[in-house]
Amino acid sequence: MSESFPATRLRRLRRTPAIRRLFKEVDVGLEHLVQPYFVVNGKGVQRETSPGSGLWQVSGDVLAEEVQQLHRAGVGGVMLFGVPDAKWSTGPLEPALREYLAAIELTRKVVPDAVIMADVCLCSLAETGHCGVVEEHRVVNDATLPVLAEMAVLLAKAGVDFVCPSDMMDGRVGAIRAALDEAKCQDVGIVSYAIKMASALYGPFRAAASSAPSFGDRASYQMPAHNRREALRELALDVDEGADLLLVKPALSNLDLIRDARERTQHPLVAYQVSGEYAMVRAAADKGLLDFERLMTELLVSMRRAGADLIITYDARRRAGR
Repeated sequence: MSESFPATRLRRLRRTPAIRRLFKEVDVGLEHLVQPYFVVNGKGVQRETSPGSGLWQVSGDVLAEEVQQLHRAGVGGVMLFGVPDAKWSTGPLEPALREYLAAIELTRKVVPDAVIMADVCLCSLAETGHCGVVEEHRVVNDATLPVLAEMAVLLAKAGVDFVCPSDMMDGRVGAIRAALDEAKCQDVGIVSYAIKMASALYGPFRAAASSAPSFGDRASYQMPAHNRREALRELALDVDEGADLLLVKPALSNLDLIRDARERTQHPLVAYQVSGEYAMVRAAADKGLLDFERLMTELLVSMRRAGADLIITYDARRRAGR
């Protein structure tokens, strides 16, 4: 045995900070991050739902200013959730969405080059708090599709770059793509929530979006966390129906599925670090149990390492110095 054993010394690549930077395989820059906002009615509204939560409710005028500042800082984009005062039950969606659509139009005018994504779902809009049309206490799939398509077209015409169906109805990507094309919105992309688990990690979000279901739960349409093969079937269906980007949610508990998706498709992948993931880190840091900045970076890096091109995170705003 040679006296120089071991011949391969990987610690040579870790010896100094400069060397470690040189051989860093995955990084997380602001350009990889998307900040969610919850758009409410009114003027001058800018409130964090709880201190340090990262969940910001803003009115349209404040949204335009926020997006402008994040865009200048280099943040990749924003994801918008409309939270109207008046809830919708039947009929056209536009009256309930009017202030929200006006906020998007203003933001697009103020920041023409920003990447704007907008959620397509009925949960924060409908009286029931469910993601689809409800008939006799049951969320019905096919009757929901034209309503989602209508919402997607309204958002597209208001100026978003991507509509993001999060409802988990079967066939919704195809229905939305057909409606966008018919409305001559061919350039608007679809970010499909391809794998969205029925998770316990959405609690803070539901408070911010006013989207808790009025009865039952969402287990009949969101995915069971137990099923890996079913998740990949969902992914493949959305690819076939015309999705441009594929989203996995929550991110931390589904890193294996992000990697599965990366190995099976060339589509851009989006990881959603959901409100409960962020809240756990924040709560532990507030108790002095861990270093918030270090752990948050570690988690975001793990999502990128698993294969995510973009990460939706409530930490983007803070990282941009806001």
